[in-house]
Amino acid sequence: MQLNYLAPSWELINPHWQKFLKTKCSGQLVNLDQQLNGFKNLNKTIYPAQINTLRALSLAPQQVKVVILGQDPYHGENEAIGLSFAVNAEIKLPPSLRNIFKELALEYHPESTTSYKTISLETWFAQGVLLLNSTLTVLKDDANSLAHIGWQAVTDQIIHHLSEQNENLVFILWGNFARSKKPLINTEKHLVLESVHPSPLSANRGFFGCNHFKLTNQYLQKNHIEPINWLGE
Repeated sequence: MQLNYLAPSWELINPHWQKFLKTKCSGQLVNLDQQLNGFKNLNKTIYPAQINTLRALSLAPQQVKVVILGQDPYHGENEAIGLSFAVNAEIKLPPSLRNIFKELALEYHPESTTSYKTISLETWFAQGVLLLNSTLTVLKDDANSLAHIGWQAVTDQIIHHLSEQNENLVFILWGNFARSKKPLINTEKHLVLESVHPSPLSANRGFFGCNHFKLTNQYLQKNHIEPINWLGE
């Protein structure tokens, strides 16, 4: 499988995912690679940075405890880092991420909901929280612009593979798009937590108060899995 645009990030992903994607998604990846290379040759700016395109897959399947599914990367300059909902530390918080931190405060420090602690979601990733977007690239300043080029055929396979191979995962599905992926998940083996999206347009209709972070840890502990330190404390 010859890759060009995806080659720098391909070298950094876990060997299990390399083998799996070569077996299951070789044709799709080559096609994606050609399209992305075409955009690059047209001097289009693609996010995240080329080396971070497949970054989420640096986490080995056996390390995964939780999957938080996003739709596509942030499209603002220097925002996307290859992990769903996460941004570079120096970037102003996008509204959805700000609401995620507000929900954390509601769950763990309800007495101080006027202020909340911001942390790098990379600390979650390091603990086994797979922050996976369904579409792994976007054009600058153009949300969802590369949703049509074939990424979901690949990421759907990843979601299904995790569901089949692992036991007792928590899949967190925020918003209608993420919830549409529920049929890929074996709900008899895993916990699926669903709510509206943390976007300001919907957060007050069920995201705030969803208690997903505490529910995740309760499930992990019940199954003798080390819980996630969501607050980085």
